[in-house]
Amino acid sequence: MSMNQFGKQGWTPDRIKDLKGKTFVITGTTSGTGFEAATILLSKGAKVVMLNRNNKKSKETIAALKQKLGNNIDVSNIQMDLAEQASVRQAAEQVLKTVPKIDALMLNAAIAQVPTQTITVDGFESQLGVNHYGNFLLQSLLYPRIDESNGRIVTVGSMGYNLGIKTIQFDDMNWDKNYSPNGVYSQSKLAQIMTVYELQDRLEKAGKTSVKAYACHPGASRTSLIKTSGSLLTRFIWQIMKLTPMVQSAERGAYPELMCATEEDLEQKAFYGPTGRGYFKGPVGECKLEPHALDKSVMEKLWDLSEKETGVKWNF
Repeated sequence: MSMNQFGKQGWTPDRIKDLKGKTFVITGTTSGTGFEAATILLSKGAKVVMLNRNNKKSKETIAALKQKLGNNIDVSNIQMDLAEQASVRQAAEQVLKTVPKIDALMLNAAIAQVPTQTITVDGFESQLGVNHYGNFLLQSLLYPRIDESNGRIVTVGSMGYNLGIKTIQFDDMNWDKNYSPNGVYSQSKLAQIMTVYELQDRLEKAGKTSVKAYACHPGASRTSLIKTSGSLLTRFIWQIMKLTPMVQSAERGAYPELMCATEEDLEQKAFYGPTGRGYFKGPVGECKLEPHALDKSVMEKLWDLSEKETGVKWNF
């Protein structure tokens, strides 16, 4: 790994300047890295619009943020379930109606390790349905506002992109024949990351250099991701791992997405996250991205399929 461009400590939120007048739209903020990212952005004066599926938890989150940071913070929630395309469309419509600018859309929410094959109302395997198709639709619908704002799209991927098959299983996208919780999670994260780099190419081709797209990963953080959707054994192993020094805090897990949302001169083609051993934790900076995540023909095929499946056409 080359020297970290942010020095030995790597990137930290101390680098974030005053964010008054800036607006960040973040998915999945009721716990974990999303909650920590929202907290730090609000503490720097930003406006945060949260997109969460659970209204009760969202209200509790807003109350907790106000208790921590004071009642003057500008935070709101729009209900959205990434597992349902209709819900994503509804939420995007509300964002476009009520949020005049988007400095960064932060795609933080995800599900992981769903023990048995589950199909969404739209007919997608659930991990791909939420992590890939839900996010693909949301980005495309909010793109016009991000474009007007010269904003950014930040995708929180995972090192899991490198733990499964090294391509997209186009002949069986719902994994009817070989479903495995880890295998499909890995696939969904590979799809998300590929979308970022394909989006960069398309923005460049359209001459849209003012919109930036970044991919990052949180490393191994103490979040509830596995706790809420993994099998009993996976959850048990993870609970034990969380007590070991191999795992970092959820706050540190939020650093990569915060960096991608706020730092000035970042290389878009890079992949950012903790740079320590196995990329589990350590100073935040540039990580090596394996070549299969940049396979152009697969990226293009996935993009076309995703437009077809979600019924959206990106207008650059």
